[in-house]
Amino acid sequence: MTTPSTARIEDLLQTGVREEVYPGAVWAVGDADGIRASGTVGLLDPDRPDEPMRLDSVFDVASLTKILAVWSTIGTLTDEGKLDLHAPLDTFWDEVAGHPLGRATAHHLLTHTAGLPLRANLKNLYGTDPQDIRDGVLHEALHRPPGEAVEYTDRAALILGYLAEHLSGQPLNRLATDHVWHPLGMTHTRFGPLPAAEAARCAPTEYDETTGTHLKGTAHDFSARLLSGVCGIAGTFSVLDDFALFLRHMLAPTRAAFGPTWIKDSLRLQTGALTPARGLFWHPAPGTDAAEDIWVHYGFTGTGMWISPAQGRWAVLLTNKLRFNRDREPMTEIRNAFRATALTTPDPGVSTWRHVRS
Repeated sequence: MTTPSTARIEDLLQTGVREEVYPGAVWAVGDADGIRASGTVGLLDPDRPDEPMRLDSVFDVASLTKILAVWSTIGTLTDEGKLDLHAPLDTFWDEVAGHPLGRATAHHLLTHTAGLPLRANLKNLYGTDPQDIRDGVLHEALHRPPGEAVEYTDRAALILGYLAEHLSGQPLNRLATDHVWHPLGMTHTRFGPLPAAEAARCAPTEYDETTGTHLKGTAHDFSARLLSGVCGIAGTFSVLDDFALFLRHMLAPTRAAFGPTWIKDSLRLQTGALTPARGLFWHPAPGTDAAEDIWVHYGFTGTGMWISPAQGRWAVLLTNKLRFNRDREPMTEIRNAFRATALTTPDPGVSTWRHVRS
């Protein structure tokens, strides 16, 4: 018999399908031992009514790349003693020496307090050559002095991706694969574009006028596409089981990847009295208080993941809402309701979650 909490999640996510917030969704709730409940609703692609969403469907995770690829590799480099988060970047990175960014630190970047320009706008500002884009981003004037305000910008992750490449001597895709994803067993996580067989299982996103089709296996994010699919902003594709492996590691870290100190530091307030509150790339989930200890990161395509060390639980919701539109509010409401149900203590008398597969 399905628990009341699981039933509420299924009803909630089915509502999102009926109201065309997204064609379909994959979800799970788990702990350090693995997935405790999971399910699917809706279709992979509304143009293919006979193909339901599956637990192994592939998703363009958009800004969850910032966690899966950037935050995780920066954590590994920090654990190895290769990065001092509080050292000005110009003290060890020649590319930014003599430029405004040199005054900022990796900590500023991770808390979105570096004072960076608020929009990526890469092509319009720097053209299409990857080296010109890198030079432009690293040498651009700051929007305000570091440490003055919390302002979310994609540029923070792009710069941290460049920094990780500088410190490791590896491209970001290889660094994430070799030092995080494969050590954790995340063999279905990779940067795009995807091979044809994997793209066939991928949930389509936004309509692309240049090809006359919905993007499928190619990153939705324009900056990622401009940089051949690999950058700190977006471009990663993944599946539910790989998210479970990643979040299990965060609750019970092994020696395979980033360690417990990095996790603990990231999931606590790092921005003092500044608002909105931030940890290191993670932020407190909307509608929660500090005692609940629930942290979240979202992806623009309709993805999200939550973790609560205090509860010893995590949750994942993967959708392809961009297949329909860019309206944020309906997805925001569903995310908040999902979090409230998924990371709330089960009803009295319910001792565990039951795996469900819709």
